[in-house]
Amino acid sequence: MSAPYSSTLVPRPAFPDLTGVRATSIGVVARERESLGLATVLVRKGRAAALDERVRERFQIELPQQPRRQAAKDVAFIGTGPGAWLATYERESNEFMRTLSEGLGDLAALADQTDGYAVLRLSGPRVRDSLVKFVPVDLHPRAFAVDDAVSTIAAHVGITLWRLEDDDAGSAVFELAVFRSFSGSVWHALTESAAEFGLGPDGVRSR
Repeated sequence: MSAPYSSTLVPRPAFPDLTGVRATSIGVVARERESLGLATVLVRKGRAAALDERVRERFQIELPQQPRRQAAKDVAFIGTGPGAWLATYERESNEFMRTLSEGLGDLAALADQTDGYAVLRLSGPRVRDSLVKFVPVDLHPRAFAVDDAVSTIAAHVGITLWRLEDDDAGSAVFELAVFRSFSGSVWHALTESAAEFGLGPDGVRSR
């Protein structure tokens, strides 16, 4: 009698070609945020003020009421629309969703998006030059400051983009969230737009 069939599912990276990218001159540095926990938060009708207070109490964060990112310790809330946020946690864990559900479940509709979204961190001296080719947003520092966010399109695909603190070299740092099933389209657009500048994986230093 043969042994029962069994299989193990192994998650596929959203950007499988990233580790194979090599260039002699790097203008754009990319890294997939594989360990980032994600959840969408939608306020329930009539509970906006209570949700603001609860988030302040539980996470010491002022819930942004505009397209902004507010963070404290390992948690951040990114405003994506009226009464809507993308919550992130720096360490992927079921505990994050449990904490959100216990703390905010009576005030907001929550959905775990850790496996639904792919997030790419982009930096480097030519990162803005690359992004503006396929993201229709003014990313000049005066127009898009640290912690600003926007829900927009990239390569005809809906994305959420936010800016982090500049890196040690003074280069702007952005993170881009896209539904995992569309990550290939965004990756193709990025590689095309960054071709003249040089695209490399995180850990490769720009010259």
